[in-house]
Order: sequence, then structure tokens, then C-alpha cells
Amino acid sequence: MIRTNLATRPFYNERGVALWLLGFFLVVVVASVFNATRVLQYSHDDTELGIQASRDEARAADLRRQAARVRTTVDPKQIAFASLEARQANDLIDRRTFSWTELFNRFETTLPDEVRITSVRPKIERGQFRLTISIVASNVDDINQLMDRLEKTGAFAHVGSTIDEHVTEEGQIQAVIDVEYVPESGHATGRGEGGNRK
Repeated sequence: MIRTNLATRPFYNERGVALWLLGFFLVVVVASVFNATRVLQYSHDDTELGIQASRDEARAADLRRQAARVRTTVDPKQIAFASLEARQANDLIDRRTFSWTELFNRFETTLPDEVRITSVRPKIERGQFRLTISIVASNVDDINQLMDRLEKTGAFAHVGSTIDEHVTEEGQIQAVIDVEYVPESGHATGRGEGGNRK
């Protein structure tokens, strides 16, 4: 026997659908509020960055004007004079650091028996010590031996051919050589390679 009343109205789950629609609506509202706040924040940040960029451009233009003004007030002659004075001061400092004792100790260990040094003239060129050395030797081989020994010390560079060479009345050879000297205590900038000798 059938106990179900088929004439009654069928049951619909209206409450579940309503809850689902309400949840979806809340998600849409929250997403919309979030997007609106982000748009407002980005708009505000963009405005601030635009203002900062304008300030920076104005500051850069002002600094360029100041630099141009300073360049017009600087006298090139004063710069050249100051540069010359600085070079002279550096030369004086380099001369004070030049040690004659160190130099003659090096000569003592390198001089062949038949070679005598008659004069030494130091000169500073572009932060490097140049030495013009006058020597007297018995023969050319002694001069070449001296130049080889100077190069091997590592303290002398560009030991090239002699500048001047002639025979004295006593039959000895008088020569002048030019070398670059790199003292341990000095301010020379480099040593360079030794030159070829004639």
C-alpha cells in the first residue's frame, strides 16, 4: 500500500541555494573592495612618485646651473698654477726621500774593479728618478759589465747605451750613462724593462 501523498508539492532545497548565492555575493563584494583600495593606493603612490620625480628634475636642473656658474668663475690659469705648485711640492718630497747612502751602497756592490764613478746627477721626471752617471773605465767591457750588474739588481731600469763616450789622455774610457732608479724608499712609479745596449 502506497503511503506517499503524490499530490503534495515537491521539496526544493531553496535554503542551500540562497546560502550559496549569499556567499558568492560576499566574495564579489570583498574582491571589489580590495580592488578599489588597491587602485586608490596605487593612484596615491603614482601621484607621490610624480611629485618626487618633478622635485628631482628641478634639483638636477638647479645643480647643472650651479655647475655651469662655477665653471665660468674658475680661472684656468689658477688651476694650472695650483697644478704646477703641487708638482713642485711632490718633487721636493721625492728629493727628501732620495737616499744617497742607499744609492752608493748599491754602486759599491755592483761596480767592477776597473770602473770608477766620477759624478752622479739625480733628476725627477714624472715621479721617476733618473740618474746621469759619469764613469771612468779601463775598457768597454768593464762598462758593459757595470750596466749588466745594475740591471740585475732590479733597482735600475732602462739601462741602455751610453750617452757620451770618449778616450781620455791617460787611455781610459770616460762615459756617461742614463738610468732610471727605483729606490726602495722613494716614490718612483714603476721600474719598466731594461733597454737594449749597443
